[in-house]
Amino acid sequence: MPAGATVTSDAAIRAPATAAVGAPGRRSCGLSSARNAAGNIASMPRSRGSPSPPPASAPASVPAFQHVSTARPVSRKAARARAGESWAQEALFRRHARMAIGLAHRLLPRDPEVDDLVQDCFVLALRRLSALENPQAFAAWLESIVVRTVGKRLRRRRLLARLGLQSPEEIDPEAIAAPAVPGEVAVELRRVYAVIAKLPADARVALVLRRVEGLEVPEIAQRMGVGLSTVKRRLKKAEEILERSRTE
Repeated sequence: MPAGATVTSDAAIRAPATAAVGAPGRRSCGLSSARNAAGNIASMPRSRGSPSPPPASAPASVPAFQHVSTARPVSRKAARARAGESWAQEALFRRHARMAIGLAHRLLPRDPEVDDLVQDCFVLALRRLSALENPQAFAAWLESIVVRTVGKRLRRRRLLARLGLQSPEEIDPEAIAAPAVPGEVAVELRRVYAVIAKLPADARVALVLRRVEGLEVPEIAQRMGVGLSTVKRRLKKAEEILERSRTE
């Protein structure tokens, strides 16, 4: 597979073994189990192509995940949720939970804390809905919250590991690819996940967004809340490490 190509295809990544995911504010007494809500991880909808939300802090691929158009119904629900209506808030959660869980799982593969992280992201999104000027942008805006929350979580874990307060992260590349995935894709997928634990947190997030999610540099910049040059620098570093792993 050519260097720089997106590595996944539909049903490429194993579904997570997750605990129950509840609506925001209802931890452990959820709408359904994450497995029922999510199904196979690679079939979880992404919101690529959704209108880009206003940034919260700063300004060659085969797309793996199907775009689901949600603009009309979501804009109404987001507007009503912003007005404080609980039915609309729960409807937003039901609609976007699969996407958020899938994205978080691809950034934090087979991590037992993914469910809690996603609930925290929804709580934060609902608290900050007044800052969302365009309700149609809710899906992409939620994606940016998940991405930045994962980045913070990774940086904190790396710090604790350096201080000897937490064991270093272990990712088993062999457990990532789904059994039916084509061999070429599985090999490249394993290579990506074999190196991400060695990368700085921000370079890791950028690499997964580019190589697994199939996002372009401007989209990655928006999700991460950084400039284009910063994303390019992080990707360059990550790609160099990935390329070296091919010859080892």
